[in-house]
Amino acid sequence: MATPLSDPSLSLSASPLKTVAVVGLGTMGTGIAEILAKAGREVVGIDISEAAAAQATAALESSTARAVQRGRITEQERDDALARFVTSTDLRAAADADLVIEVAPESYDIKHQIFRELDGIVRPETILATGTNALSVTRLAADSARPERVLGLHFFNPAPAMKLVEVVSSVLTAPAAVAAVTDLALELGKEPVAVGDRPGFVADGLLFGYLNQAAAMYEAKYASREDIDAAMRLGCGLPMGPLALLDLIGVDTARTVLEAMYAESRDRLHAPSPILKQLSEAGLTGRKSGRGFYTYDAPGSATVVRDALTPLEGASPLPGRTVRSVGVAGSGTMASGIAEVFAKAGYEVVLAARSEEKAQAAKARIGKSLSRSVDKGRMTAEAAAETLGRITAAGSYDAFADVDLALEAVAEDLEIKQQLFAVFDKVCKPGAILATTTSSLPVVACARATSRPQDVIGMHFFNPAPAMKLVEVVRTVLTADDVHATVREVCAKVRKHPVDCGDRAGFIVNALLFPYLNNAIKMVQEHYATLDDIDAAMKLGGGYPMGPFELLDVVGLDVSLAIEKVLHREFRDPGLAPAPLLEHLVAAGCLGRKTGRGFREYARR
Repeated sequence: MATPLSDPSLSLSASPLKTVAVVGLGTMGTGIAEILAKAGREVVGIDISEAAAAQATAALESSTARAVQRGRITEQERDDALARFVTSTDLRAAADADLVIEVAPESYDIKHQIFRELDGIVRPETILATGTNALSVTRLAADSARPERVLGLHFFNPAPAMKLVEVVSSVLTAPAAVAAVTDLALELGKEPVAVGDRPGFVADGLLFGYLNQAAAMYEAKYASREDIDAAMRLGCGLPMGPLALLDLIGVDTARTVLEAMYAESRDRLHAPSPILKQLSEAGLTGRKSGRGFYTYDAPGSATVVRDALTPLEGASPLPGRTVRSVGVAGSGTMASGIAEVFAKAGYEVVLAARSEEKAQAAKARIGKSLSRSVDKGRMTAEAAAETLGRITAAGSYDAFADVDLALEAVAEDLEIKQQLFAVFDKVCKPGAILATTTSSLPVVACARATSRPQDVIGMHFFNPAPAMKLVEVVRTVLTADDVHATVREVCAKVRKHPVDCGDRAGFIVNALLFPYLNNAIKMVQEHYATLDDIDAAMKLGGGYPMGPFELLDVVGLDVSLAIEKVLHREFRDPGLAPAPLLEHLVAAGCLGRKTGRGFREYARR
């Protein structure tokens, strides 16, 4: 007797998936049908709504016409693709399908009904795939007459453009079924990743937790919507900020996905932020309604218009302090990068370190950086020489006596920074602004090491400082208004984009980035998906410039662990506890690219 996972009827190598039924002809279903028809499959589009079926046909006609105009397909190929697509309002039209892809609304009741009806319609060997992005594939499969043929096939929107397809197996799924749809995805020009059945799978499981945290951050009035979105675009290289992305996805859709994920995971990260419920119930669902986190010029438009929350443009109403000279403390990559930024902008810079040799080495590093810019045609040799000439290397912080802004970029150690601020307090003239570049430590703790905490502020540059446009401006409860105004003016003069945030762990970027990275590590730790599949999922499905494990190895696992610990200590959320796998790798000295081994191994230089 054959077991469900070795059923001979699922020997699909001799039975390619030639005819595919797509159930549900909304945007996603129509996109999937288009891909299949263009790839030579016979496609049956099924929807209970005649209007939806007609709209799907019209959409396919329109998209293929554009493809002909752009020279991507011939007129004959267009005619053939249209001929391969038929629609119906009757589920029985799926009777001859080799594969059925269900893309109905995210409701167990609706999907269960479709699968129960299909059991009595399709052949025993027909594969049944659900396009759900949040519901349990196992639960859907368990109610099917043949659970071994049920799996998840999660495309991303817009389906014709997005390369990622998550192939989701339950404990009941036959390997032959997985192999068949994986081969199909490859033939369609997609990149399939194999994942297990857990809330949100890989891409949405990581993405929606991050989006939810961003919504909660905005709801807490910690930062403006514009600053949250700018921080993640400029600080992480993301194509869109999280709140703009929520508006694009649909606030109501995001809430539904998070509700489904939370019902399965009971992870607080997935418990929808109350603002998502409030916006949804008010009908402010994002672009499609014309208003969500932002306001748009019309429903369905991508054009953002001013509203009551839009910040006023122009100079600060408060006059700032005069800044002509800047002191940068430190001799590492960040210190030299910041000194280069200020010198390029015309400021006189004192680059001081614990010894003359370290300071001169840091200045030499800037010289090499400027030479590379000259070689690439980004600046003239004369401009490079003038820039380097504005930098004075010093082996003592006494050289900061006349600077208007003293900025430290030393080790991320609170005791070291506090000692340095005590030195600043003694050395720097009255009225000088004292700034820290910390990425995770409390700015107020540095301020309290001085007798003038009102002059202390955070200026968190991102590495490499000459290239990265973002600066997180972190004011404490003691920071003077004119200090804040001055630093924002200075950021503009050095061509950086300042975002305001309060003095709490992680500020904006790290507070949203590192829980996402930690959750990715947990996926690998639990053998849910591979490093490569998770990295591919986030690059292809989320538009991230790097996958989480690529990024962790670049940042350094020790640095990542330190930030995770700070976040966990401050917010006391069990979900923020560093993944044990990260702790084990750090303990083993596997710190990423800098040691030649982290989550991956690297060739020694």
